[in-house]
Amino acid sequence: MATSTASTGAAANQGAQSPWVRLAKRSPLAALILQRLGLSVALLFAVSLLIFGGVEALPGDFATTYLGQSATPQAVANIRKELGLDQSATTRYFQWLGGALQGDFGTSWASKKSVSEQIGKRLGNSLFLAFFAAIISIPLAVGLGMLAVQFRDRMPDKIINVVSLAAISLPEFFIGYLLIMFFAVQTGMATFPATVYDTMSFGERLSAIALPTATLVLVVLAHMMRMTRAAILNVMSSAYVETAELKGLSGLRIIAKHAAPNAVAPVVNVIALNLAYLVVGVVVVEVVFVYPGMGQYMVDAVTVRDMPVVQACGLIFAALYIFLNMMADIIAIIANPRLRHPR
Repeated sequence: MATSTASTGAAANQGAQSPWVRLAKRSPLAALILQRLGLSVALLFAVSLLIFGGVEALPGDFATTYLGQSATPQAVANIRKELGLDQSATTRYFQWLGGALQGDFGTSWASKKSVSEQIGKRLGNSLFLAFFAAIISIPLAVGLGMLAVQFRDRMPDKIINVVSLAAISLPEFFIGYLLIMFFAVQTGMATFPATVYDTMSFGERLSAIALPTATLVLVVLAHMMRMTRAAILNVMSSAYVETAELKGLSGLRIIAKHAAPNAVAPVVNVIALNLAYLVVGVVVVEVVFVYPGMGQYMVDAVTVRDMPVVQACGLIFAALYIFLNMMADIIAIIANPRLRHPR
């Protein structure tokens, strides 16, 4: 009778548990992934509030800037009514957020064109630049990290460490100006400014983005390379690596076939975080090289106080950054064997 009562009580407690608790017990991997998704959505909502509130807090007024200091109060009031600035901030925020969720960021105050259409072209240019920076920097960072481990504490490792520290210490705009001075001004080997347009061939586009791509590669390469080196060195002290060394395998083979595959999780996490930086960090590089991407578009909009464009660019940059950071977290969760194979 006592056993039956205990079983009934346990079954009742299990039935009283929430679906989330049951999911966490049954599949902790799925529960953590769903948790990261929920946190990312909540963070994006909070960022949208900060973006809108920050823009609202900026001093000055678009209507006065657009019409000039000599504008009459009636003319300023008419412009504000036309743009909806006479409504409350809460009303304008929910109207803007509702449109953004549907892909409609409104109309540019300055150009009177659709912000979504303009961003579509500019975002494509920014992603084109970030893509080529990524496909160059990622294999190079992994290769140099493995090379530094192979020759650790020797001359190649020391040279790679010194160069990477120098690259990390220099800001993007300084690296960009150095490349412009040497490759564009003094030698004429590269083009400046980095202008691209629809009728350009693929080869001409690649030639135009050579210098901004090189700048982004130098900015993210050092960090990824150092983290790759640290992750592989951490694995090199494992017992199975020592066993491979006792079998007489070469150092490069041990690194490539035994250490590197087991260091994938931290390396992929670092790569994903640097990809997020690549997408958002193009703002400074685009301004330096006058590249027609999202960063340049946003800076131009700030100059003329075109708030719909500023808000849209800020939200898209935030969404991309949050998404890539979320992917880095999910990859780290999936790479954890304790979560993939719960007991």
